[in-house]
Amino acid sequence: MGILRAAAAPLVSARTYTRWVYLVLGGALFTPFFIAVFVLMSLVTPWGPTPGSDQSGLGGEGYIGTAVAALLGGATGFIPGVHAAQSQVARSLLGGPLADEPRLAGADWRTRVRGACWLALLFAVGLGVCLATMVVLTDAASLALIPLFGSAPDLGQRIILVDWSPSGAERWAAPFAGAGLLVLFVYAVALLGAGASRLARPFLGASAADRLAAVRARAADLGERNRLAAELHDSIGHALSVVALQAGAASRVIERDPEFARGALEAIADQARTATAELDHVLGLLREKAPGDRAPQRALADVPHLVEAARTAGTEAEYTARGPVGEVPPVVSRELYRICQEGVTNALRHGAGGPVRVRVDAADGRVRVEVVNPCAGRRPRRRGGGRGLEGARERVRLLGGELRAGAEDGVWRLEADIPWKSGR
Repeated sequence: MGILRAAAAPLVSARTYTRWVYLVLGGALFTPFFIAVFVLMSLVTPWGPTPGSDQSGLGGEGYIGTAVAALLGGATGFIPGVHAAQSQVARSLLGGPLADEPRLAGADWRTRVRGACWLALLFAVGLGVCLATMVVLTDAASLALIPLFGSAPDLGQRIILVDWSPSGAERWAAPFAGAGLLVLFVYAVALLGAGASRLARPFLGASAADRLAAVRARAADLGERNRLAAELHDSIGHALSVVALQAGAASRVIERDPEFARGALEAIADQARTATAELDHVLGLLREKAPGDRAPQRALADVPHLVEAARTAGTEAEYTARGPVGEVPPVVSRELYRICQEGVTNALRHGAGGPVRVRVDAADGRVRVEVVNPCAGRRPRRRGGGRGLEGARERVRLLGGELRAGAEDGVWRLEADIPWKSGR
């Protein structure tokens, strides 16, 4: 049963017939070039085909004319847009390995040469498939009509059947012979189409440079996704941590200290507005809006507001700065703000309740940030946690700096050191 299914697969597979259509389309597109070349040959050469010549075969001059016409047709592959169009058609109708290749944003001259060679080959093979299709369909129809006419109808010159006038029961076998002829032709087309689908990849597929460009584009896309994930983690995570602390504090003292509870609720509202602005910024990046429409990103100049929010949450916090903090390049300033935010967020979540100290030092061609807070021994690692510090290390590494984080003598310290006056 499995053998029969495998044998019948080419006959019932839609891919067989789409590949057949692809080859026939190649022959149909080749026809104007083919006719033009043979007309010119008949005008300018004494050995071109003439009305009285034998048309049963092409002959030597016919093969030369076909080759010239195929080369002329293949040259159209250098026209802008032709390579992309034929690659798309081949992907859709041939399938196979080419369908898994990355789509090219553009085509250089090497890619167009390969495409032109494929087009010339397709035209020549497609012409043969077109002729074979006409002959086989004609002869299969002739055999199917023998029981009605007693002999094969005169449908012009036939290659496979010349003259067959069966009598008696032989006439009823003719339609089966025609069906068998058609089945054999479908198998031949399936084999030819399978070969074409495998050959298409070297001619129309991506080159090594194209694959490298696709990998780089994919890496850039993944890098952007990771950056947006880090933006969400740092900004929204910090705001939610402050909101949770403020809400817990307000619920505990709302009856005996309404003034403190009111201040906590105001801080929650302020953090909610900040989180909304940050979320709008990230969504703007995802929508690929114009830069002018995006919310401004926070920088080192906003660290005092970060510390003030920690104070509002009921945590003792202080901020010190030294050097020209405002002259730090924007890209470095933004990333260091996020690192300070990560340090303050961790202090609010896991600290031992002592003071949080944030220091920024922009002297000597380098900028250093430090967030220090007391901690109760070594922190237990949370399930699924640690993404914030991992993201901070990655950002600092990309900027050529170094990040250190850890607990020592009951103090948790987060330090980042980045050069910024060396062309960065």
